[in-house]
Amino acid sequence: MEFEIRKVRTVAQGRRQLVREREEYFRLMGQGLSSSEACRRVGINIRTGKRWRNGRNPSGKDKAAPPARRTVVPSSVPSRYLREADRIHIADRLREKASIRTIAAELGRSPSTISREVRRNGTPLRGSASRWAYRPFAAQARADDRRPRPKPGKIGQSPKLRDFIQTHLDKRWSPEQICQALRTQFPDRPEMHVVHETVYQALYVQGRGELRRELARALRTGRVRRKPRRQAQQRTSRFATPMVMISERPAEAADRAVPGHWEGDLIIGKDGASAIGTLVERATRYVMLLHLPDGRTAEHVRDALVATVQTLPSHLVRSLTWDQGSEMAAHGSFTVVTDIPVYFCDPASPWQRGSNENTNGLLRQYFPKGTDLAVHTREHLEAVAAELNGRPRKTLGWETPAERLHKLLAA
Repeated sequence: MEFEIRKVRTVAQGRRQLVREREEYFRLMGQGLSSSEACRRVGINIRTGKRWRNGRNPSGKDKAAPPARRTVVPSSVPSRYLREADRIHIADRLREKASIRTIAAELGRSPSTISREVRRNGTPLRGSASRWAYRPFAAQARADDRRPRPKPGKIGQSPKLRDFIQTHLDKRWSPEQICQALRTQFPDRPEMHVVHETVYQALYVQGRGELRRELARALRTGRVRRKPRRQAQQRTSRFATPMVMISERPAEAADRAVPGHWEGDLIIGKDGASAIGTLVERATRYVMLLHLPDGRTAEHVRDALVATVQTLPSHLVRSLTWDQGSEMAAHGSFTVVTDIPVYFCDPASPWQRGSNENTNGLLRQYFPKGTDLAVHTREHLEAVAAELNGRPRKTLGWETPAERLHKLLAA
């Protein structure tokens, strides 16, 4: 319908006066017309258009007024958000004492959507906190006010929360460990509780700026943006000596009920010229690192394994699980010397050594890919292992591997 300037301007228009004029004014402004030309076509004073755009400062008896809210023409396309027509329908049916589920079925929505809408946008009546009313136009206004993005995040609004997270990220704690520590240290302060996804968004989502950008490099991946995982590379057997496969491993190792079953692997340095061996105990997630300064041949790995496992009590070394890498070609002689059986994973099945794969990812924080791993001394490897063993782990009920191993040794 084409807009026409009202000829009679003396009739009182009530609370919705000049609504059509304001809609037409903003439509013309959106088409690129100047404010004076839009005011001329709508039939209003230039000062009225300016007040609609910019609001009004207090002057004398006149109170301040915010800018006019632009009316959005409802779309016929189905929307994930409730529209003004939906809210009018809700108000009418509530007045008729219809149930929430009945209203939801009529609108094709979930009952929880209607219930949440009434609870969030209902208006308590003056003088009675127990009585309320649902007014659709007021509800639409509240929803429109909440919709603009971006919104300030919880971390950005609390300096104490931000400082706590930054401090522990500097200590190389994971976001999930930090969030659990927040709940433990501040059990009665929900404003200090966040989920780990909130921390990741504060680091990764552009425009938030709630945490320092360089803190993303303190994460275990070292990435400054999210990246999908790649598929595992197909691996083949590296040696033809008889192997005992993981399917023959005792059941007590699979369910982690008995300590002493270890998983092992190598992390490789630049150009494949250096390596560090990793051992992880399945029940406690305790980490030990193998120093390989002279290379990663089968003999070097075997000797380092023998020296390491001999430092442990015999009841804490029951088996070793490894992949089919060539560094374990001497697994037979290792078993003869230590009386520890070695079980091998199936090809391309890293999940069969899940604890060790996870630990290797943690270690890449300390030993990045593409670096020379031979420069690290045995003392440095022990310090890194001690730091990892001192981190609380979710799978251990937020105990540390060192605490869990100490309980086993004490028992």
